[in-house]
Amino acid sequence: MRHAFDLHLHTHYSADACGSPEAMIEAAKRRGLSGIAVTDHNTCDAVAHLAKVGLMREDGLPVDGFLIIPGVEVSTADGHLLCLGVTLPNMKGVPALEVAAAVKERGGICIAPHPYDSFRAGIREAILDQLDLAALETFNAAVTLRGFNAKAAAYATRRGLAGTAASDAHHASAAGICSTAYELPELSVASVLDAIPRGGERDENYLSFSEGMKKNFGNWFRVFNPSPRMETQPAPLTWDDENTPSK
Repeated sequence: MRHAFDLHLHTHYSADACGSPEAMIEAAKRRGLSGIAVTDHNTCDAVAHLAKVGLMREDGLPVDGFLIIPGVEVSTADGHLLCLGVTLPNMKGVPALEVAAAVKERGGICIAPHPYDSFRAGIREAILDQLDLAALETFNAAVTLRGFNAKAAAYATRRGLAGTAASDAHHASAAGICSTAYELPELSVASVLDAIPRGGERDENYLSFSEGMKKNFGNWFRVFNPSPRMETQPAPLTWDDENTPSK
């Protein structure tokens, strides 16, 4: 059965985004999607929240017909990397090859987003060539110049990589504006991760001018929908913490 997903979006657990996880889900549902990948910057707090409130299952199956794919967009030392099907400690600043190895070890997959956008932190070819990627984000709705998407598509063709289309939404009004659809034997995280490298049908739409302005000036909108307070929670585990031997 055919199912469509937005594989790159942010909730207000990202410092530059405004939509709650619940708002992103409802927006994607209104656009007819079967699920979303939650890919906040360097944190999996939204994934933990969705599991806590019962909107995501730890066994990778949907809740009320809608699937949450756990993930994170890591700001690696080499640029941004989408990590799907896993949760990770904060790996900001870690080399992309090391992040990709950690994702593979945990059973997830990696997608390189907006790699040719010279105004954003995409991973450039010297590192891309070395990465074990399941796919390349060949269409990013929020790309700075449209020619950057064309360059990404050309690189994916040269390497024989599947392409994905995603919204990179930072507000609920943009969630699901782009999607990639796959024929799946069942609606599950495992089925989606298996299908992504084979490629799917992309629904490619750019952000409107107003949506682009909202994204670019996202921090101003945080006053209307601030991130959840985290003062009572312990500091997030970092990659260094996880890999430091106990004394």
